[in-house]
Amino acid sequence: MDFTETDEASDLRAAVGAIASRFDGGYYAEHARNGEPLHELWSALGGAGFLGVNVAEEYGGGGGGLVELAIVCEEIAAKGNPILLLLVTAAISAEVVGEFGTDEQRKQWLPGMADGSIKVVFAITEPEAGSNTHNLSTHAVRDGDDWVLRGTKYYISGVDEAAALLVVARTGRDDDGRGKLSLFLVPTDAPGLVATPLPVDVMLPEKQFTLHFDEVRVPGENMVGAEGEGLRQVFRGLNPERITGAALCVGIARHALDVASRYANDRKVWNTPIGAHQGVAHPLARAKIETELAALMTQKAAWLHDRGQPAGEASNMAKYAAAEAALAAIDAAMQTHGGNGVASEYGLLPYWGLARLLRIAPVNREMILNYVAQHSLGLPRSY
Repeated sequence: MDFTETDEASDLRAAVGAIASRFDGGYYAEHARNGEPLHELWSALGGAGFLGVNVAEEYGGGGGGLVELAIVCEEIAAKGNPILLLLVTAAISAEVVGEFGTDEQRKQWLPGMADGSIKVVFAITEPEAGSNTHNLSTHAVRDGDDWVLRGTKYYISGVDEAAALLVVARTGRDDDGRGKLSLFLVPTDAPGLVATPLPVDVMLPEKQFTLHFDEVRVPGENMVGAEGEGLRQVFRGLNPERITGAALCVGIARHALDVASRYANDRKVWNTPIGAHQGVAHPLARAKIETELAALMTQKAAWLHDRGQPAGEASNMAKYAAAEAALAAIDAAMQTHGGNGVASEYGLLPYWGLARLLRIAPVNREMILNYVAQHSLGLPRSY
């Protein structure tokens, strides 16, 4: 068992960190407060080839896997610039299209996703279905060579930045009455598709949307993978989403701890740095321990995924641990700053909002506990 990071991984961290460092924490905080996408950072990462590290080389990517993509997510967040859309474009859409897409679909979409010129976001969540994917109401019916989509999606990130959606829709039912799901690539300018901004009080660069599919017609060749196999195909993207979400949280925690440690060293009360007091130091130290533990599980989950081994347990545990670690780190950092913890000058509050969101999404911690109870401990299913 070797925990030493390879030279290639270290070089990747350094290169990504160097780019992200050009955009300091103030850049993220300003864009988050204004609800403005991080276009400049996204373009810089895409131009350097880091948005497509997990895309096959023949489609312009780096030929790596989730290990490399997790490093990218962690390092940009550690420099104060987490990008939520990496979870849906690179981790879900690129993985699913790369695995199940036709040659034509791969040629059409993967090069743009690899260089950052195209974003494909993921549309699965619905207001009535919640975590019960079998209960999705958005459906598609065949009409000649086309499919016609009807239904509603909820809390879909980055629609205003995307060229297309990877939509999960019901195309039939099995013998038990559960929905048989299929995946479709739907252009965001498709007739009948209405995207309505969904206001949220969390400060984020990325916007959320409610989507209405009113007789949205897509060609048959826009189906990704086999008809009715969408649920299995979706899980090819959900573990990467959880892994990269965990990596983003680890990076957020690292950033918060770096900011807090500098402040605790510099800030003096009665001629003593406040970091010398255990009441300040211990919460930061505890958060550091939790962050390192979450980072190890995140690395394990990515490693398992890249080797085609079962990664569901590790992915869920990583996401759970990392979200908790990020919130603990930011809370400790804000407490270290005292009243300055909520001052705009120090820019900590936007990270708290993102970390709090990532405790809920892409899967909430209660469903992760259900998964671990059932699959890891062998307890009866509770839902």
